[in-house]
Amino acid sequence: MNTNVTRRNFLSAGGAVALTTAATSALAAEPGAPAKPVKLLGVSCSPRKGMGTAKAVQAALDAARAVDPRIETELVDLGGLNIAPWSPKPPEDDMVGILRKFQDPSLGGVIIGSPCYFRSLSGLAKCFLERLAPLRDPKLVLADRPFGVVAVGGTRNGGHELVIQQIQAILLCFGMIPVGGHAPPSPGGTLLSANDTVAQDELGLKTAAQLGKHVAEVALKLMPLISA
Repeated sequence: MNTNVTRRNFLSAGGAVALTTAATSALAAEPGAPAKPVKLLGVSCSPRKGMGTAKAVQAALDAARAVDPRIETELVDLGGLNIAPWSPKPPEDDMVGILRKFQDPSLGGVIIGSPCYFRSLSGLAKCFLERLAPLRDPKLVLADRPFGVVAVGGTRNGGHELVIQQIQAILLCFGMIPVGGHAPPSPGGTLLSANDTVAQDELGLKTAAQLGKHVAEVALKLMPLISA
């Protein structure tokens, strides 16, 4: 092996590497090319369409979309839809169309919202999450994508953290990455619905916004690795 490396040879080799790196970066940037969108899906798992949980998830999505022009968002409101629990032969219900949204290659992250019923996630949320089972086998379709959870309760301490933990535990089975809010940190969005509205809960809306922002930031970082 030739170990006789002169200063001139070293600088020449370094220059070649630098030029190669610069060229690769230039190709990757593709000036003028449209930025690839990163889609975030928000799912409201309340049987009450358009109510507090849907508004809370939308608040998180609005904050996510403001992070970067590449972020695209969509709210899926399960209120009024027919979604049966998992079974070996699931029925042809409303879940069929929803499942396709989760198979979109541009999907970068997910925000799930559930009301707190008896200090637990809603039955609709459980059915919905069970019906995502086809995304686990034979391939973890949602692996390495971030997700956040928004919980809405009728009282300030209505089991919000328990609902967040329950949904986190389920989505970990899909290889997803749980994300909380930040600045200040929180396990997720925790909102109080008073008189059927979350509009007056400034603190809760802030947790939803911080969660949406963080999910978007993580999705932007991870998406190039996922799609590589």
